[in-house]
Amino acid sequence: MTDLVLDPANARTHDDQNLAAISASLVRFDQVEPLVVQRSNGRVIGGNGRLVAMRQLGWTECDIVELDVDDLTATSLGIALNRSAELAAWDESVLAKLLDELRTSDALDGVGFDSKQIDELLAGLDEGNDDVDDPGPQEPLEDPVTESGDIWILGEHRLLCGDSTSATDVERLFAGAKPGLMISDPPYGVRYQPAWRNAAGLSDEGKTTVVTNDDRVDWTAAWRLFPGDVCYIWHAGVHAASVAEQLIDVSFEIRAQLIWRKPRFAISRGHYHWGHEPCWYAVRAGKSASWIGDRKQSTIWDIDPDRELKVEHATPKPLECMLRPMRNHSHEEVYDPFLGSGTTLIAAEQAGRRCLAMEIEPRFCDAAVLRWQQATGKEARTESGKTLAGVVSC
Repeated sequence: MTDLVLDPANARTHDDQNLAAISASLVRFDQVEPLVVQRSNGRVIGGNGRLVAMRQLGWTECDIVELDVDDLTATSLGIALNRSAELAAWDESVLAKLLDELRTSDALDGVGFDSKQIDELLAGLDEGNDDVDDPGPQEPLEDPVTESGDIWILGEHRLLCGDSTSATDVERLFAGAKPGLMISDPPYGVRYQPAWRNAAGLSDEGKTTVVTNDDRVDWTAAWRLFPGDVCYIWHAGVHAASVAEQLIDVSFEIRAQLIWRKPRFAISRGHYHWGHEPCWYAVRAGKSASWIGDRKQSTIWDIDPDRELKVEHATPKPLECMLRPMRNHSHEEVYDPFLGSGTTLIAAEQAGRRCLAMEIEPRFCDAAVLRWQQATGKEARTESGKTLAGVVSC
């Protein structure tokens, strides 16, 4: 290395921060690229910063590639090597996620980014859509337009009227995509019976009806088909243990149980009236949560209902219940295997994320599409070209 000469014509500067990053990379990875050297005089054409860092580290030997070129060509090549690298651009979304995974695995040494820079990158991904004005859940149509098997295209979002426990349906919905975040409010398994509430006048205006599959508790088959690493699953408190076991069975680790504390409890026939709803926050074992939220958040979520609901769907959540997880994680694609009234879809639109959603009930697919159209002023259509043109909610 004593025969190597720093390029006097090198226009690139290397400050202390840059040299420290190069040194850290050399310490961790060793030398993985040879220096480019002009054979006739030992002039370093490519790798001057690395040469300085190597000398500071006390190295006496390094790998080089020698070129038989004249001085003019050496100068031109030196500029070209630096300029071509400079013209490349980061895909910040991909970079942020990769760095966050490395941070989670304690593998950031020598990469050149610190935790503060990663947090800034991740925060920059959360660009919402301020033009979305959610009208709230819509009442389903008496005669649904949607048919089982229809795929709705709603801007960049996709909604399949199908079965989230069917691998074939999930594959059709994803169409090659791999959503990293799942947020869902599945049928609870509480056998919700609205008839007595309607008769007693305890429902809001309009009627509520039985939710399909509300007598089912085990949705392991649906969770297993999710390819991502982070999930938020709302559930009934009486079935919390079962839902946790289902998630653990498909390789998730429970990180927290979140509680939506309602401003008032719902009248029921039980001895205690439910004033909250729980949600499991879980991350796949050994994987990153891709967290971009701050560190001041509580497991208790005090969220007011969006509005006085006048819809048929029995258990719609406030938009914030679905929006908050999207703001806290960097995943660009969100999966909801039980879309219901469409809250996750609208939250994704607001958060600037892409929603891939499944809903087995044609009438609730219609309601979700109507809600999205009213929120965005855009028109959705199925892959076959069907629309809801001329249709208004009941």
